[in-house]
Amino acid sequence: MISYKEAKTMEEVQSFIKNHHFALVYISRINCSVCHAVLPQVQNLLADFPEIQMIKADADQIPTVAGEFSVFTVPAILLFVNGKEMIRKARFVVMGELEHQLRQIVTNY
Repeated sequence: MISYKEAKTMEEVQSFIKNHHFALVYISRINCSVCHAVLPQVQNLLADFPEIQMIKADADQIPTVAGEFSVFTVPAILLFVNGKEMIRKARFVVMGELEHQLRQIVTNY
C-alpha cells in the first residue's frame, strides 16, 4: 500500500499536478463510505505503479476542489499526465479497468 499526500488547499493540489509527471488526485468527502472503501484499493493498485504520485483532497475541507475539477460525485479519481487530465473515474470504480488504463498510460508516456 502506497502513502499519499493530504492536500489542505487548492493551491497544493494544483502545485502537485504541475510538479509531477504522473499525478493522481483522489477527491473524497469525510462522510462518504464508498470513498473510504475505494481509497485502500487505489493505494494497493498504485503499488504496481511507482511512477504515479497520489494526493488526496477532501471536498469538505477544500470546497473549491469539486468546482475546479467539475466533480459531481465522490470518490473521484483523476490522473494527470504533464498537467493534462487523462483518466477520470467516479463513484463506483472498477479496479481492473482502472489498472488497465493506468498501465496503458504509463507505458505510452
